[in-house]
Amino acid sequence: MSGAGGPGAGEHGAGQHGAAGGNGVAAGAVPALAARVRERFGVHGRGQHERDRQGGDGHGEGQAGGPPDGASRGGGRRGGRGGGRGGEQLVVPRARPDSYYGKPIIKEPVWGTRDVGGYLFFGGLAGASAVLAGFAQAVGNHKQAKVSKIAAAGAIGLSGGALVADLGRPERFLNMLRVFKPTSPMSVGSWLLSAFGGASAAAAACAVTGRLPKVGAAATAGAALVGPAVCTYTAALICDTAVPAWHDAHREMPYLFAGSAASAAGGLGMLVVPPEDAGQAIRFAVLGAATEMTAKSLLLKRLGDIAEPYQTGRPGTLMEVAEVLTAAGLAGAVLAGGSRTAIKLAGAALLASSALTRLGIFEAGRVSARDPKYTVRPQRERLAAKAAGSVTDPPGS
Repeated sequence: MSGAGGPGAGEHGAGQHGAAGGNGVAAGAVPALAARVRERFGVHGRGQHERDRQGGDGHGEGQAGGPPDGASRGGGRRGGRGGGRGGEQLVVPRARPDSYYGKPIIKEPVWGTRDVGGYLFFGGLAGASAVLAGFAQAVGNHKQAKVSKIAAAGAIGLSGGALVADLGRPERFLNMLRVFKPTSPMSVGSWLLSAFGGASAAAAACAVTGRLPKVGAAATAGAALVGPAVCTYTAALICDTAVPAWHDAHREMPYLFAGSAASAAGGLGMLVVPPEDAGQAIRFAVLGAATEMTAKSLLLKRLGDIAEPYQTGRPGTLMEVAEVLTAAGLAGAVLAGGSRTAIKLAGAALLASSALTRLGIFEAGRVSARDPKYTVRPQRERLAAKAAGSVTDPPGS
């Protein structure tokens, strides 16, 4: 009889399993390899699951050294996924990822802050200045009308220049005029800019030269009619995107843009026009500032957690400074009386606050696009409300 480690045992094993292995693999090699694979990937056979249901860990029973490392890792992995099935303890908490490895779910806008921020601000200033010019001309306030006409023409030129700079090539703007698509804010805005630019330029030229007064009056009226749309279409433009801080604020954003534009146009009139002729500009600025502050307050209240980008970081700082300047300008416009210095300071504060508000809104949108929680959280709230049969929309819907 051969010993346990003698040649006889090896020949016997080879003869018995030669057909199955074909290459002299030991009898226990395949089961051992399968066990290691199961341990590595957390896959267990029927016997292991029976031991799991009985409360045992099923790894390394009868071994003096306790469960091997592979079994420990497998148990931890199964515990993290299965929530402690079979009496196992959770090694790590259940993962609740907001996105794949925390990556942004939507693409951050590639618009430049300087170009698009300037486009938003100067466009609003131009539209509101045209409206103020129309009112001033209607009541015979020629100094205010002239200043506002020039402001409208100059601001729309700067707004269009900033847009073309962001597009990269002027022909890209011209290509947008090839068709008119009412459902596209960009298409509608391109035509609005073109029509408004021509009317405001004609009104300003007639006001400066003093020629063709009837043409100038018609151009002023046309620019005043298109002005409100020029003030607010940029709000529809950014809210039509998937950026959470913009899209979810679509109810209040047009009013916020309109109020901010009116306060800027009124502030510019207060800054340039003599105090005795600045009464319309002051009333226009007061109305705009009150509308802006009300719309901003409603926006932050309704959005809830999604309003966080408007209140933290760089956007929050811009919005806070803008709010302080708006309040100061509003108070100065109301309480200045006939003081030339107070009126001009109030006008400068309102003009600056409008610019900072537009920049803050733009930056807040970019911040919300980077963080996946502002995209995932509203979706989960809507799904939860829908599952609960809620009639009212959750915050930010």
